Amino acid sequence: MNHVVVGIGNEFRRDDGVGPAVVARLRGQDLPGVRIADCDGETGRLLELWRDADVVIVVDAVRVEHPWPGRIHRRSLRHPAVAGRPASSHGSDLGAAVELARTLGLLPRLLLLYAVEVADTSFGLGLSAPVAAAADRLAAEVAAVLRDRDPSRIDGTTRENV
Repeated sequence: MNHVVVGIGNEFRRDDGVGPAVVARLRGQDLPGVRIADCDGETGRLLELWRDADVVIVVDAVRVEHPWPGRIHRRSLRHPAVAGRPASSHGSDLGAAVELARTLGLLPRLLLLYAVEVADTSFGLGLSAPVAAAADRLAAEVAAVLRDRDPSRIDGTTRENV
């Protein structure tokens, strides 16, 4: 089974860098058979990363109307996207990538999205304290799921308050 973890975001836009921060934490762990990648969220690059994958886990920042920075949303492909807009400075649209993959027959067997609520996407380096704490928890959870080889245990819609 081929697994891919993709961290979407821009580490030069503070909390928007949560996706790359999570995958950076995963790179130091023993996760055989797992491909780990950063991406700016551009549709073509996402589809290339998903190619031939059975399970794809995507980590991205999300801005919502009344944010609780560090709150983690989990969604599977069978559930609608997080109510909010992507925090990426590139205006990436994960929904468009999913729809194009569906049209082209390139969807993985399972696509999981972890979206972390953020507040500060101004220019600069470093995550805010609550988003950094969420990145630590999320990296540990994703690593555990990948070691179990059972992403279905988190396949669903949940929200974690910190």
